[in-house]
Amino acid sequence: MARSGFGRRGVLIVVVLVLVVAVGAGLFVVQQQRATERRLDAAASSAAQSFAMAAQSRDLGPARLVELAPAAAQEQYAALIAGLGPVQPVVEVTAVRREERTATADLAWRWPFGRQGWTYTTELPLAPTGADDAPWGARWSPAVVHPAVAAGDTLAARRTTEPRADVIGRDGAALVTNSPVVDVGVQPSRAPDPAGLARTLGELLDVDAAALEGRIKAAGPDAFVPVVTLRRSDYDPLRARLQALRGTVFRESTLPLAPTRAFARALLGTVGPVTAELVEGSAGRLAAGDVGGLSGLQRTFDERLAGTAGVRVEQVSGTKRTELFAVPAAPGEPVRLTLEARVQNAADAALARATGGNGNAALVALDIASGDVLAVANTPATGTDRATSGRYPPGSTFKTVSTLALLGTGLTPQESVACPPTATVTGRSFRNFEGGALGAIPFRTAFAKSCNTAFVGLSDRIEPPALPAAATMLGLGVPWQVGVDVFAGDVPPATSPVEQAAATIGQAKVLASPAAMAQVAATIARGSWAAPRLVVEPAPGPAAPPPPAADRAQLATVRELMRQVVVDGTASALGDVPGEPVHAKTGTAEYGTASPPRTHAWTIGFQGGIAFAVLVEDGASGGAVAVPVAEAFLRGL
Repeated sequence: MARSGFGRRGVLIVVVLVLVVAVGAGLFVVQQQRATERRLDAAASSAAQSFAMAAQSRDLGPARLVELAPAAAQEQYAALIAGLGPVQPVVEVTAVRREERTATADLAWRWPFGRQGWTYTTELPLAPTGADDAPWGARWSPAVVHPAVAAGDTLAARRTTEPRADVIGRDGAALVTNSPVVDVGVQPSRAPDPAGLARTLGELLDVDAAALEGRIKAAGPDAFVPVVTLRRSDYDPLRARLQALRGTVFRESTLPLAPTRAFARALLGTVGPVTAELVEGSAGRLAAGDVGGLSGLQRTFDERLAGTAGVRVEQVSGTKRTELFAVPAAPGEPVRLTLEARVQNAADAALARATGGNGNAALVALDIASGDVLAVANTPATGTDRATSGRYPPGSTFKTVSTLALLGTGLTPQESVACPPTATVTGRSFRNFEGGALGAIPFRTAFAKSCNTAFVGLSDRIEPPALPAAATMLGLGVPWQVGVDVFAGDVPPATSPVEQAAATIGQAKVLASPAAMAQVAATIARGSWAAPRLVVEPAPGPAAPPPPAADRAQLATVRELMRQVVVDGTASALGDVPGEPVHAKTGTAEYGTASPPRTHAWTIGFQGGIAFAVLVEDGASGGAVAVPVAEAFLRGL
């Protein structure tokens, strides 16, 4: 019996052992199956990730594909998305679902169009490859890029824009607004005689004929070779002659334009096709083919004036176009200035008549009561804005500042001063213009006749800090917060008697722009300083702290002396200008190292409610060269 019991226990033990082994084996099989499933899941996910990364880089070459070679898939992919431009999508795998030998990945696409981007999801089919190292691959089809597209379709993105906002003047009227223009061009295939056509267009349109001929010959047969863009009003008188020329072609469009080609052009700037450099520096705001501000205020405020470009993404199937995504363009906002068209036109017209210099000149006009800049004119109109940013010795126009400093020492207009042909200060000789001499004269006469030697002889009365202080009271060197860069002037303290003498007559290290000297004239006329204004919307930064106030009685004396310059002095040509009395001060500023020195011609002054400054580069003298420009300006008002 005992033996029988042992046998039953042994059988039980054996059964238990068999069951344990069987369970362990089963668990092992399950674990192996699960490991296999995980490897297959990971392989499928890896294939999906490989495709997503390749699609994001716009190159399917590295992707793991089945049924189609990566090069062939890439060719189709590139053709499909070429119309979207150089933008790069973000492609992410959000899920992978696998069943036996099939799998599908969900892809989230985001194209950088608009503020939020164009987002959607697609499905990427996956299939076994049979390879041990990469057991799964992606099945390419156009629907992987967008669910709506099929073989042969393409995607295209078109930027949309609103008309550019206007630049508004002081009276609320548009100074720059969208206006019709005509692009004159040449189509080489229609031009039997490119050289002759280029010569004729060069004569008619004032363009470089040789350069145009070269561009025509280098272009494709059906290209549009641009020649010039004309205002409609400039094109119409030439229309018949231009259209009669074989090879000329024309495109009509609009561009933001001022009333005339010269109208404050250096300040306002121009608008045209943006350069590659502007596109690169725009952080994606601009794209090739856009029209934007190229210079001046149009460039400074381009983002405000242009608004925000929109986009329309379309599925192109043959001739059918279906919108898939759109972001509307946001219109720009106007920029409002203090310029007044009537005053600006008078300034432009006056400068156009300037003679006696090198062709570079500037005129700035301010409203005395408010400090508003009414006109900023330059010639040539397409050149530098020397009116606001130029740095010139102001010459004898600075005697307005020196006189204010001298009045602070107790000098009176009646005091007798010497006006010899030359004056020497520690070895350096100063002379009057053309060597003139007036002998002993009242200071008022020395101011009216602009006697350099009289001021040099008085320079030792002025303490070195007093001259910069007087300049500051009149606004020289006080920063302008007007929305554009303006050189406000620089009057450093003199470091020697010679430098002090030269500074007293607006030489040495004294520098000013025409805008700065117009501000001096306005301050004298007003009897106090006021912050100038130019761009009023958008509002510029806060104004600089006001400078110390000048003595109003002394400013009144300077005003009287400036009137004497017109009555019996170097600006007598302004004496018969209609309207209220004109006050002025001329200047002939030496510069450079030539012998005799080269000079710039200046005149500053005011009449009624307008102050002005005129500069003519390389002008022989203020009275002979700058005063006629000032006269033309005032008469033009």
